[in-house]
Amino acid sequence: MNKAFTRESDGNEDEDDDLPGLPPLPAGTRNYMTPEGHRRLRAELLSLIDDERPKVVEVVSWAAKNGDRSENGDYLYGKKRLREIDRRIRFLTKRLDVAEVADPSAHHGSDQVFFGATVTYANARGEERTITIKGIDEADSLKGEVSWISPIARALLKSCEGDEVQLATPGGVERLEVLAVRYPAPGAADG
Repeated sequence: MNKAFTRESDGNEDEDDDLPGLPPLPAGTRNYMTPEGHRRLRAELLSLIDDERPKVVEVVSWAAKNGDRSENGDYLYGKKRLREIDRRIRFLTKRLDVAEVADPSAHHGSDQVFFGATVTYANARGEERTITIKGIDEADSLKGEVSWISPIARALLKSCEGDEVQLATPGGVERLEVLAVRYPAPGAADG
């Protein structure tokens, strides 16, 4: 079969927002991000561009000189890895271009919930939970961080300590009481 008909992908850039495990930005919204989250994504982008991609290009170039590319594992894997790296570079570039860095320490001392707040709340059963509201690209649920577009964050945003909010869940509406709101001190490391 002619290789023209066996191409895996056209490199369509519209697929970049559909990377597995990465949520798309809701239409018409900003890409809020903490300063630390912005630094991490920027560092990842620069590492891909300056370190990882040139190394893979070197391996692919070397492998291409070794003859038959159809059975050359270094060449095939290298080309696949290059596509992954390029896709991630495009994704990070797009996300950083539209990022709006919001410093949570600007609200230090406030008891109202805004982006970047660490909020402790209790449900009707008295179970307490603490979460930190972060950007879509930086929230890590294993660290108790939620995206600002998550249902819990949306329910809590703009509430104050002592307020009761309603959270729509699959099991019905749940009432939550905001117990504490904290922000990092100005100049403190975010993370």
